[in-house]
Amino acid sequence: MIKAGIIGASGYAGNEVLRLLLMHPEVEVTGIGSHSYLGQKVSDLYPSFYQICNLVFEEDDEVIKNADIVFAGLPAGISEKYAKACLDAGKKFIDLGADFRLDSEAEYEKWYGKAYDFKDLHEKQVYGLPELHREEIKNANLIGNPGCYPTTVNLGLYPLLKEHYYKDTKIIVDSASGTTGSGKKLTEDTHFTKTNESYHPYKAGNHRHMPEMEQELSKVAQEKMYVTFVPHLLPVNRGIVSTIYVTLKDDVTLEDVYKTYVDTYKDEQFVRVLPLGKNADLKFVQYTNYCDISLHYDEHDHTLIIASTIDNMVKGTAGQAIQNMNLMFGLKENTGLNFVGPSF
Repeated sequence: MIKAGIIGASGYAGNEVLRLLLMHPEVEVTGIGSHSYLGQKVSDLYPSFYQICNLVFEEDDEVIKNADIVFAGLPAGISEKYAKACLDAGKKFIDLGADFRLDSEAEYEKWYGKAYDFKDLHEKQVYGLPELHREEIKNANLIGNPGCYPTTVNLGLYPLLKEHYYKDTKIIVDSASGTTGSGKKLTEDTHFTKTNESYHPYKAGNHRHMPEMEQELSKVAQEKMYVTFVPHLLPVNRGIVSTIYVTLKDDVTLEDVYKTYVDTYKDEQFVRVLPLGKNADLKFVQYTNYCDISLHYDEHDHTLIIASTIDNMVKGTAGQAIQNMNLMFGLKENTGLNFVGPSF
């Protein structure tokens, strides 16, 4: 059995990792950490765990000591010291936050306001999007789990960019996320009276996930790609829909693009390319590790419209982290992740 520990397990991301790992046939959760709830049972904080898991929140060093792999659900700028402690002790580490996603320290400092504390660690990091970096993940000890918005965008654009079907290097993305995407801490924007019966953009053109998107898309395209990104807040708990607009080259048809998407993802269990005429809908990926993609075409200006949807807490966070863990330990990639979404 793989011994797994979770630091920051009282937050939404860490708690979702715990929920999923308790159903994993090859994992024993040996420790959970939280500074805010130290000494309390997780079942007292989250009643869904009552009579299922009565683990007590303990000190972080105890979590690390008893684990083979540690998941960290922490705000940006905190995970480095835990990653160093894990790697020094011969453990594997998956960061659910942003500290190991960007290749460039200058970009990280620009968007997160902090330089790296342990620069050598970042030479070992692997960006944990399995569909693009599977072989690197298999040999990694340090994973930067992708952001939820970039997961939808990178998977939504990967087949198109690798075939260079696009006309321009500028891409427009509108995304909408459930409120769990902003974490557990209450803010003005996530207050019930603000989100209920509401829908609004936030951080338009200035969201921290933009450089992550551009970094990965530029690698695929092998040229600099630019993203105009506008996120919106949905009055739902979980789920993301990203709508992506790309002008196609003059000689590329919707049929060409659709065939490329189907061929690219035919062996990927967790990416489903829907039949033409269908619409990706967050309802049907909730509580699953799937990314559903639908393709649409505007004849008026030869624009491809890509809809890409995930559960931001599963494929966008905890499920993808466990998918990475499976690869790191040589397990079947879908182990513990075969969930079917709701029908209504």
